[in-house]
Amino acid sequence: MARYTGEEALRMVLDSDEEFNLSSEEERDSDDECLHFEDRCRKNGAKQPAAKRAKANKQPTLSWKTETDVDMAPQALRFLPTHEPGPQLRPCDSYTPMSLFKMFFSEAAVSTLCRNTNAQAAKARTKGCKYKWTDVSISELYHYIGLLFYMAMVKLRSIRDYWRQDTLFSVAFPATVMSRDRYRTISWNLHMSHPDADKDNDQKRGTAEHDRLFRVRPLMDTIRHACKTIYHPRQNLAVDERMVACKANTGMTQYMKAKPTRWGFKLFVLADSSNGYTADFAVYTGKNNFPTGHGLSYDAVMSLLDRTVLGSGYHVYMDNFYTSPKLLTDLFTLKFGACGTYRDNRKDCPRNAANALTKKSVRGSIRWIRDGHLVFVKWMDTREVSVCSTIHAAHTGDTVQRKVKTQNGWRTKSFPCPAPVTAYNQHMGGVDLSDQLLQYYTTQHKTMKWYRKLFLHFLDIAATNAYIVHRELYGTMSHKEFMEELITELCDVSQKMTPNRTSVGHVPIPGAEQASDATAGCRICMLCKAKHAPCVFVGFFFVCSVLQCALAQVE
Repeated sequence: MARYTGEEALRMVLDSDEEFNLSSEEERDSDDECLHFEDRCRKNGAKQPAAKRAKANKQPTLSWKTETDVDMAPQALRFLPTHEPGPQLRPCDSYTPMSLFKMFFSEAAVSTLCRNTNAQAAKARTKGCKYKWTDVSISELYHYIGLLFYMAMVKLRSIRDYWRQDTLFSVAFPATVMSRDRYRTISWNLHMSHPDADKDNDQKRGTAEHDRLFRVRPLMDTIRHACKTIYHPRQNLAVDERMVACKANTGMTQYMKAKPTRWGFKLFVLADSSNGYTADFAVYTGKNNFPTGHGLSYDAVMSLLDRTVLGSGYHVYMDNFYTSPKLLTDLFTLKFGACGTYRDNRKDCPRNAANALTKKSVRGSIRWIRDGHLVFVKWMDTREVSVCSTIHAAHTGDTVQRKVKTQNGWRTKSFPCPAPVTAYNQHMGGVDLSDQLLQYYTTQHKTMKWYRKLFLHFLDIAATNAYIVHRELYGTMSHKEFMEELITELCDVSQKMTPNRTSVGHVPIPGAEQASDATAGCRICMLCKAKHAPCVFVGFFFVCSVLQCALAQVE
């Protein structure tokens, strides 16, 4: 171990203090060098993280304009559909409700249903199910579908009630089409895919090759193709969700508290705003990896708008679940105009801009910002409304009527309204109109299998679209008359059926001789006929002579 003298030890202590002081100065120098390096990198165009760049470039330079400022509408897109809008049918031919329905539920599709249903029944019987089964034919399956539509029009509490014959509220028609047991066995075994193919698909569960909608895929693809080819929509389209009621534990059912049907399968629907025709739809299967990386709402709209099928120049309306500047910009690139309400927290939407609306803004106040072909509009009604559009100018002088309360009571007053809001209110209800038409005579009822719920919904889509096409062609039938005619053609019966008369209790019967001209052609009762005694005519009524004698003896 080294030994140090007193002077050497003192010199070492002083040197250590000097090193300590230099280390603190070197730290300050190193901080200065880091700042100088960052500044030099910034000057040389070195890349920073995206979040830091966005934060650094974010400057509240935008300012909302008012209704007094003039906005120039973007150049209108030329409407170039691939086909003439309307039914894609030959006008020289005549079409019945049955023929239009078969365009959606063709005999080829029904033949596939029969083949898969018979295979499912054979599989069930090998497993020990003991019920009588004969293979279902195409005509019999059409009869079965006709019964489903009949039950949609004549509502009873349970399926068994349609075959009950011992009550005052019995209905006779279902028993004339098929027996109750036959209807139930077809319902139990109804299958849209082959059972063996189902087994192969189930083995792929948990992999990317597994198809959750495999059991409904054959019929669903057929219905979607028919919806696209039989009718070509007009220029204004609407995109929205639709719920099919179901609480099955499939991993695909959703809960939406804002919908009338809260639990069920969620469908993304593209509908014609003019008549509610379902042009296309897609069933949501749950969380997955979005192919574009822009989210579910972006992919849902893009999957429904096929330019090769529709054409270009269409106007698409959507709510704030779908609307984003990215989506509207990409649609505009594809020659689709779009308009919809938006959420302020969406990416690339204007925030922290000057001259914005406040809670104290008067009713009818308008603010807008244009960014190229995009226009963002805010309008104060009873609450603030935010709309984004690539079709309209911000304000064209439109007004709306609202009732306001004054000292003399309620009166109607006009308020300025932005052009995108007016168009949105006019065309956004296409899917709602479609849902309304579906619910009038829906075939939905409780089932044991989740895929049968979607089968019934496909029936509703086919019947409703067939009615819309028939109305576009002729316009002579109401929805109720169309369904009645469709049921009679599916079940191969006539609408005019003579009711069976039955005699119950103590009623007059024909064949009795009457004592006077006033009783000529009248009937005698069962008791009088058994006792060979005529009924007595008293005033304007016939009185049973047997009962009259019995009453006389009692007196």
